[in-house]
Amino acid sequence: MPGPLNARTALVSGATGGLGSAIARRLAADGATVALAHLDVDLAAAELTAHITGSGGTAISLAADLRDAEAVRALCHQAHDQLGPIDILVSNAGAYSRRPWRETTPAHWDEALASNLTSHYLLTHELTPAMAAVGWGRIITISSVLATAGRHDLASYISAKAGLEGLTRALARELGPAGITVNCVAPGSIRVPAEDTVVDDPEAMTARQLARQCVQRRGRPEDIAAAVAFLATEDAGFITGQTLRVDGGWILG
Repeated sequence: MPGPLNARTALVSGATGGLGSAIARRLAADGATVALAHLDVDLAAAELTAHITGSGGTAISLAADLRDAEAVRALCHQAHDQLGPIDILVSNAGAYSRRPWRETTPAHWDEALASNLTSHYLLTHELTPAMAAVGWGRIITISSVLATAGRHDLASYISAKAGLEGLTRALARELGPAGITVNCVAPGSIRVPAEDTVVDDPEAMTARQLARQCVQRRGRPEDIAAAVAFLATEDAGFITGQTLRVDGGWILG
């Protein structure tokens, strides 16, 4: 059975992380050919590629540092050469830059913005001309509800994510006449393996989080993937410039 993204080609950045891999698998299951962009995580990328191809899909793996303009240009050319024009960009890559405000140096600040904002600009700027040339495109950026909620020790990360939501709205205005929609998905508290490396007491953290939410379970990467997959379809063609919070009702305003 053809899926809603049949004959579409997607590029997912940060594709080997918990969210990125779920998004890539969902887009492939819905019929898209997928380019998996990652940073030096070759084994995980190979396993994800094998999973998608083994399930009947098509995927390639491409490594690049998305903070570097030349590396981004080379990655996009590789993707085009191997798969053809990119119809869908899921700009997901980033880094969780946790540091107390008083310890945040200009170097730390610059690194957080490079990973969580500039990288999105570089990738989007490189891919949108081809989308505009055919009059169709979907750009989905991945932010965080923390851009609205705020949290201590994350000033640079949150500033970058808030900037990403602003970039999403600006590009929706600018690229809409070319047939390109630009939207943002802002995950809430999503249970991913990387959490175990940054949380001292996962059970206590989960209890605190559930007290904030309407839906009494932790979010799953598949919840984010489902939202992204919808925004990539024809059915979402009249939705642009929006930030969709997928957070179980954590942030209701």
